[in-house]
Amino acid sequence: MTATEPTIVATSGGHRRGDRIWVGFHSLVHHAVELSGVNGRRPKVMYVGTAIGDAEHMTARMGEAARVAGFDLTPLQLFPMPNIEDVEGAVLDQDVVWVMGGSVVNLLAVWRVHGLDTVFRRAWEAGVVLSGVSAGSICWFQGGTTDSFGPRLRPVTDALGYLPYGNGVHYDSDAGRRPLVHGLVADGTLPETHCTDDGVGLVYHGTKLTEVVSELPGKGAYIVRREGDGVVEDRVEPRLLPEPGA
Repeated sequence: MTATEPTIVATSGGHRRGDRIWVGFHSLVHHAVELSGVNGRRPKVMYVGTAIGDAEHMTARMGEAARVAGFDLTPLQLFPMPNIEDVEGAVLDQDVVWVMGGSVVNLLAVWRVHGLDTVFRRAWEAGVVLSGVSAGSICWFQGGTTDSFGPRLRPVTDALGYLPYGNGVHYDSDAGRRPLVHGLVADGTLPETHCTDDGVGLVYHGTKLTEVVSELPGKGAYIVRREGDGVVEDRVEPRLLPEPGA
């Protein structure tokens, strides 16, 4: 344990094309590592690819991204069975957990079968920084919008609920996200919902949103809350993070 308080970094980013590798870790992943407070050794990062069925090619690419970034990467795979005997011990030994995007509803179902809903809560409370992109962002909240069921976006309302808000991802790149979030907040399906453009991350200490950061210029975050029979959306300007290695 290195972080001094429970920390979540919920994002719509974190990856980019590398110079010599297919995918590298962008500034949001490096910021999650920084928030862990690790010092004097290589950061320990767990990559969780449940939402894309533990696709082996992506696990390999995350391993290369970690090598270039100077991280020690541990993949947690659940298909066809957990690849680690003591899953809870392995999770608690990390500085950061990074959860890949994909199907959030499949992720939640598989995690619950294996007890990871409880394991990750213990890790969060112990100071392991929980983070991820897209499905790996929504999972920590009450719910959000998802294409897990098909091309038409639908709500998911039974996420892990560590954070008492809804979450909207890819707010600027998927035209259907904003109107659906507005409708779900207006009718009470989702509580106050925190949304991110691509490249933006939300930092929570405990359950309080304490910082908004971005790895890309010109992007924003948004707080959508119910007011009367409608909603109000407030834009939050993020702090632009430095390039990795800068």
